[in-house]
Amino acid sequence: MKRTIACTSALVPLLLAAAIPAAADSFTFTSGDPDGRMATATRPGGASGIEIESADDFILKSPVNLTGATLTGLLPAGASVSSISNVVVEIYRVFPKDSVNPPSGNVPTRVNSPSDVAFDERSVADGNLTMSATILNPSFTAANSVLNGINPSPGQNTGGEGPVTGQEVQISVNFSTPFSLPADHYFFVPQVELSNGNFFWLSTTHPAIPPATVLTPDLQEWIRNENLAPDWLRVGADIVGGTTFNTVFTLAGTTTPEPSAYLLMGSGLALLAAWSRRKRIRK
Repeated sequence: MKRTIACTSALVPLLLAAAIPAAADSFTFTSGDPDGRMATATRPGGASGIEIESADDFILKSPVNLTGATLTGLLPAGASVSSISNVVVEIYRVFPKDSVNPPSGNVPTRVNSPSDVAFDERSVADGNLTMSATILNPSFTAANSVLNGINPSPGQNTGGEGPVTGQEVQISVNFSTPFSLPADHYFFVPQVELSNGNFFWLSTTHPAIPPATVLTPDLQEWIRNENLAPDWLRVGADIVGGTTFNTVFTLAGTTTPEPSAYLLMGSGLALLAAWSRRKRIRK
């Protein structure tokens, strides 16, 4: 009997240690500052017109709970931040996941494009996203833009629609229900609905070196509208030609602790219970 108690006591500290999960680390990602090269429209479908989605990618090499984000773009001159009536954030995976394969052939390529449909989404309208906005600059000009020139092949190479000027604004969003993202390749797809006019997402240079949970993707921004869906076009290579673009956004959240501690705890407790039962039977 004494030996049973001693052995059980010896196991308890080990099992308690196993029961303590690894602490979650904070996660952040920043793509960079506006470079003034490109501004792409991105909006839900509604009074302003058909839906337009602009997408930029990020790659996670460990699981992350995404709790917030920011994006930087242009509001029309003279518009206040109160003109923002809805913000939607969608997360897409990479084609051919969540997609029909083979694709339609209506665009030059779907290699490394977003998938046909979103993996998950949040919005102000659905009550699972809150937002705030700050004007950073009352007048900012992007050298080129894409709003209406989103066409299937062979008419995709419009060159863009020229300069656009507006108020530089940063929109911050928090997800009341975090995005739970396993390690994978994703696209961040924000949409901003205004009471009047269009929001344009600003470009940046290639992303800065990211934290350990993100691999630096040498990829690019994609765009589509409701008429082109489910396909996507590369803003640089397909629409403008001969270049690539990235967009201004940040991501925040926590890494997800590995489940091994919990599995070890369960296995250890089961082993302890079985071992104790055998000792009582032999007693």
